[in-house]
Amino acid sequence: MRQTDSEAARVVVLGATGGTGRATVDTALRAGHAVTAVVRREGALPPAPGLVVAVLPDPTDVDRLTRVVADHDAVISALGPTARGPVTLCTDAVRATLAAMRATGVRRLVAVSAHGAAESRDRSLYSVALWASVAHKMRDKESMEALIRASDTDWTIVRPAALRDRAPTGRYRTGPDLRIGLTSAVSRTDLADFLVREALTPAYLRATPRIAA
Repeated sequence: MRQTDSEAARVVVLGATGGTGRATVDTALRAGHAVTAVVRREGALPPAPGLVVAVLPDPTDVDRLTRVVADHDAVISALGPTARGPVTLCTDAVRATLAAMRATGVRRLVAVSAHGAAESRDRSLYSVALWASVAHKMRDKESMEALIRASDTDWTIVRPAALRDRAPTGRYRTGPDLRIGLTSAVSRTDLADFLVREALTPAYLRATPRIAA
C-alpha cells in the first residue's frame, strides 16, 4: 500500500448502504481517509467531504468494478444479503471484486463473513442457532471465503459475533480463536473501527479473526 500511518488512504467500501457498510464509511471518513462507497442506486448516501459514491447496479460487473477499484489502497467488503432463501450475493460480488483487484494491482482485501462459517462452524449453541436460522446466507459466506482464500490478495476474513446497532465502545476483542457464545455480540460501529484499522495496518494478514465485545 502507498499510504503510511500518517497519510490518508483511499478505501473502497462494498455494501456501503448496509448497517455495517454505513458505519465503515463513516469511520473511515472520520479518520481522514478518502472513501469510495459502492452503492446500487443514486442518492443512496448523502454527500460528505472525502466521499465518492460509485453507483454500481450490478455488483458483479467486473469492468465497472475495475474502474472503481483502480488507484485505491484497500477494499473492504461489508456485503450482506437481505433476501430470503438461496442467495449468492457475497460469492458473486467477491468473485468480481477479486478479478478487479487482479486487473488493477490492488492487493489489500478485508471481508466480513460470520462466526460459524467454514472451520469455525462448531457444535456450540451459537453456531447451531445461526445455521438453523440463516443457513442459506452462511453457505454464501462459506463460498465467498473459499474464493478469497484461494486468491493471491493480502486478505483478512473477519468473523463477527451477532451484530448490534449500538454506540461504539472501543473495547471489543479480536482473535482467530476468540470464544463466541450464544449471547456474544458486537456493535456495527466497533466492527467498522476494526475493519478500517485492519485494512490499513494489518494485524491478521491471511487470517480469520473473530470479533466480539
